[in-house]
Amino acid sequence: MEGKKKTTNGLLFLSLALALSLSATATLPSQLQTQTLTLHSLPHPPTLSWPEAEALAEPDPEDALSLNLHHIDALSSDKNPEQLFHLRLKRDAKRVESLLTLAALNSSHARRSGSGFSSSIISGLAQGSGEYFTRIGVGTPARYVYMVLDTGSDVVWLQCAPCRKCYSQTDPVFDPSKSRTYAGIPCGAPLCRRLDSPGCTKNKVCQYQVSYGDGSFTFGDFSTETLTFRRTRVTRVALGCGHDNEGLFIGAAGLLGLGRGRLSFPVQTGRRFNQKFSYCLVDRSASAKPSSVVFGDSAVSRTARFTPLLKNPKLDTFYYVELLGISVGGAPVRGLSASLFRLDAAGNGGVIIDSGTSVTRLTRPAYIALRDAFRVGASRLKRAPEFSLFDTCFDLSGLTEVKVPTVVLHFRGADVSLPATNYLIPVDSSGSFCFAFAGTMSGLSIIGNIQQQGFRVSYDLAGSRVGFAPRGCV
Repeated sequence: MEGKKKTTNGLLFLSLALALSLSATATLPSQLQTQTLTLHSLPHPPTLSWPEAEALAEPDPEDALSLNLHHIDALSSDKNPEQLFHLRLKRDAKRVESLLTLAALNSSHARRSGSGFSSSIISGLAQGSGEYFTRIGVGTPARYVYMVLDTGSDVVWLQCAPCRKCYSQTDPVFDPSKSRTYAGIPCGAPLCRRLDSPGCTKNKVCQYQVSYGDGSFTFGDFSTETLTFRRTRVTRVALGCGHDNEGLFIGAAGLLGLGRGRLSFPVQTGRRFNQKFSYCLVDRSASAKPSSVVFGDSAVSRTARFTPLLKNPKLDTFYYVELLGISVGGAPVRGLSASLFRLDAAGNGGVIIDSGTSVTRLTRPAYIALRDAFRVGASRLKRAPEFSLFDTCFDLSGLTEVKVPTVVLHFRGADVSLPATNYLIPVDSSGSFCFAFAGTMSGLSIIGNIQQQGFRVSYDLAGSRVGFAPRGCV
């Protein structure tokens, strides 16, 4: 009898333990932190309108500057949304290839300077170009042209007449002979020596050359000129006046380099704008608001969460940050440690923030860990075939909204919780959405502009920090 009682008690204990175990397993999905993704289709090409009123607006205060930005798709109004997205991914692949090439060249001390000119800048207006541009007045009187803004480049340049070879651009090519404020920089001047490998004409005028990863380049005279932003004039900006510009360029006139190097616009204008700028990039599939860029103290949002900038001793252009980990659904991703993102003393690895890359690239082991965690959290969504560089896609056709696991990037000192639209994006017109991260075989990881959408991203070079303010485009 006693034996039977013990057996019964044992079975009851096992049954209770099993029930508790099953109950715990059943509650796991409800513990997953989710947010609602409202589904939007691919955006149509934006209309390119620049009201003359903007150029005639009241000037900004002396120590501040604010401008609207347009996406590069506005220069391709003849394309449908799917064609535009395909072109964007193509540009993105070129861009990433260029950035990785530049990082590898510099970390191995293999800067290419065989032509005798600076060629360490490999991003910009080539196919792997920046994605956003604005309208800037060049010279006196000001001639307004479109210029791409790029955090992955330093040198400011634009096409100039007379053209030995110029690509097609939206506005007339800038003619320096018609500007009262244009001045060539002498070969021996300190500004000329800031170029890695400057050239020199017979007339002792400094020359520059910027080369790109796809073989495109711009070459010409290094000069100073006045730039006008709406009605705010910035004098004596060192820029390249390109007379020979060859390769796969787009319709903007040139590039405003926003990198950390000595010749970038924010560093050159450091005294006036305190080496601070910010931008807010709008998700065009969900909002009609314009993207914007701000220079000066007002660029730094009070609600921003800041992470320190790291220095790469071999490459001063890029904005390196310390990424400690990533959470999916409220839980840290296993197997994704800070060591996968470390910038070493030789300049290898690390994580950069880049305005011109669209899709965030993570070093391969980190990406696989993140992707697998997201697949588990999104297991209730119907899977779809792979698309281009995306290997985790879902068929959400016929739906208007879905619940998706949260994704949080953990930088040192700043946890950045991404809106759902920043990591599950439409890729066609049939309801296919893909996880907007990708892996790279390189040690360098890149935080792209899709993940930055909706945040005011503040660059405080003086304080050596970058900040993220959610809902910053208002």
